[in-house]
Amino acid sequence: MRIPYNKPFMTGRELDYIREAYDARHLAGGGQFTVRCQNWLESNLACQKAMLAHSCTGALEMAALLANLEPGDEVIMPSFTFVSTANAFVLRGAVPVFVDIRQDTLNIDEGLIERAVTSKTKAIVVMHYAGVGCEMDAIEAIAVRHRLLLVEDAAHGVLAYWRGRALGSIAPLATLSFHETKNVMAGEGGALLVNDRSLSRRAEIVREKGTDRSRFLRGEVDKYTWVDLGSSYAPAEIIAAFLYAQMEQAQEITRRRLAMWDVYRQGLEDLERREIVRLPVVPGHCRHNAHLYYLLARDAAERSRVLGKLGESGIGAVFHYVPLHSSAAGRKFGRAPEPLPVTDDVSARLIRLPLWLGMEPFQPEVIEQARSCLLDAR
Repeated sequence: MRIPYNKPFMTGRELDYIREAYDARHLAGGGQFTVRCQNWLESNLACQKAMLAHSCTGALEMAALLANLEPGDEVIMPSFTFVSTANAFVLRGAVPVFVDIRQDTLNIDEGLIERAVTSKTKAIVVMHYAGVGCEMDAIEAIAVRHRLLLVEDAAHGVLAYWRGRALGSIAPLATLSFHETKNVMAGEGGALLVNDRSLSRRAEIVREKGTDRSRFLRGEVDKYTWVDLGSSYAPAEIIAAFLYAQMEQAQEITRRRLAMWDVYRQGLEDLERREIVRLPVVPGHCRHNAHLYYLLARDAAERSRVLGKLGESGIGAVFHYVPLHSSAAGRKFGRAPEPLPVTDDVSARLIRLPLWLGMEPFQPEVIEQARSCLLDAR
């Protein structure tokens, strides 16, 4: 592709910091750059405790362990999300219960959650699609009313906000992704954010392979040993070094992405007025981070034609999630108590356009080609 969907980037100090980590002779997890990244997250997102992980998948698995799930317990979540959102809980024996999404933001429909609650429900997992916050006040109220653990999958959400609160700082547990397709990235990587202090100590144990090593490093015990379930979730210090260079420039990265997002909207909004396509919806109380820019074609056939023509033009536009409730594993391990018509419809029509730092000069071509394909599809 001449203009790929994603292209990894460096801000300038990544290789210097990797060298610094090497010179410090600490390449396993938990070094100075891990500490710097965690401090940055706690400071900039106002979360109570941040723990770097090797991936958002790993962070979700940590959250699932902290949820104390038993086989057969149910976890409510959207079907329109990445497989890790569900898989982390299925690994603990839980049953994902899939709920439909809203027409506007494509986030879980808060009005449908309570209907899915049963005596087996133990948690609700929300996913902030495209860095646009879910309706957390209503969802928090449901979680409190039914005594359910609330988890934010904020993989898309670094430096995005809902009613002034950073995504990832609202629920007792939250997860972030630093995969190479994310705004702030390190190739792979993630974080667990803990906003309930009662979960902090056990979260440390889960992250340290089920041991109390963190207490040992703080001098609270004279040796460490295996005390609980856990696994190896910490990233190598090289990953943290690369990531910290990105974090230092996170505000500028977000500013540039928002500018490109606005260029897309300005270049395509007349097609929305003509009802040829639908553009992203960002409620006024949400401050997004331009994680991605998507279009909704009028039907699945049109989406296929547009993606094909863009590909022939060398532009890497892509679809997004195949609904989990209709996947083979989703049918085997989860259930949908009601039909999910919005999820099915949106997943068949969604097109993601390229959005990465450095592609600004190519945006006019992407817009021109997208317009041409959408108009030709008529």
